[in-house]
Amino acid sequence: MKISIIRTRWEENPGSRKNARFLFWHFFILIIIVILQYYNIIMGITKSQIFSTRQNELAQIFKVLAHPARIAILEYISEQKSCICKDIVTEVGLAQPTISQHLKELKSIGLIQGEIEGKKVCYCLDPVKWKSIQKGLNHFFDQTSINCC
Repeated sequence: MKISIIRTRWEENPGSRKNARFLFWHFFILIIIVILQYYNIIMGITKSQIFSTRQNELAQIFKVLAHPARIAILEYISEQKSCICKDIVTEVGLAQPTISQHLKELKSIGLIQGEIEGKKVCYCLDPVKWKSIQKGLNHFFDQTSINCC
């Protein structure tokens, strides 16, 4: 409920037990929400800190690559000398803002780089980062043993 509703209800009849209970439960719920939000923020931070940098980096790479549209974008970019966002929209078939968001995610891990040419941005794969990610993923799959029942 909004604070103004609580304030209005209290001003109408400040001494009533019903209003006192109403205020108590609303403030109690508010305090619980704040505690849960604080706990969630703290837990979100500490959970990633218990893992190694390599594990966190691999998880971020897998997270970014987990969307089929991003795989399609990477495949399309890899086949082109360079491309423009509108070309990707035509090829993949998603809206331009959606493509831009996917490109932003791919850029966040450094897989692609973009050069601004006037009003257009030409995207290409970053070969150094591509090889680095490939090496990291190969190491992960080579070092992970398959122990099946």
